[in-house]
Amino acid sequence: MRFINDITDFIFLEDEPRPADIIFIPGGPCPEIAERAADIWKRGFAPYILPSGKYSLKWGHFRGLPNAGVYNKDYHTEWEFLKDVLISNGVEEAAILREDQSTNTYENAVCSRQITDHLKLDIRNAILCCQAFHARRCSMYYQAIYTQTEFILCPSNTQGIDKQNWSHFDFGIEKVMGELTKCGSQFVDIVKRYDKLS
Repeated sequence: MRFINDITDFIFLEDEPRPADIIFIPGGPCPEIAERAADIWKRGFAPYILPSGKYSLKWGHFRGLPNAGVYNKDYHTEWEFLKDVLISNGVEEAAILREDQSTNTYENAVCSRQITDHLKLDIRNAILCCQAFHARRCSMYYQAIYTQTEFILCPSNTQGIDKQNWSHFDFGIEKVMGELTKCGSQFVDIVKRYDKLS
């Protein structure tokens, strides 16, 4: 059905990596996004990586996914978890910046901007490593905060969901349609604000 293809094209954004000033990782418990960021960093596409996240207010603490494999330490924040994944995959600690106060995707972007501004980093191009089904909403939030930055989306398939299979099982449908809903409901005020500025 065409509308399935339209939703897929809207939600699942992806670019080939290319040189950038930084790699952003929005918070979360999925190691795949940091593993992808580590691979991109090791290939020399950006000098810094900024993982972001404290934990979801829904849980009130860091809640890892089952079967985390080698990443099974006692993490207190998403940032600690993502940093450990990065270092375990060959990223130098000096290249990893810190943002461990945000509790949702919007705050990931806002707090990351505070960090890069504090460090006086000029972010003209940025790679965004996130979950594949989260790519559209992540890019919208980060673009709203970094208005002059070009974003390069380099997501990872997580939780068994990808652009080919999401519409074939309940969990994938719920996740993707939830993202579609949030892209509408969470951006009303942002769109109004930018419309007034234009």
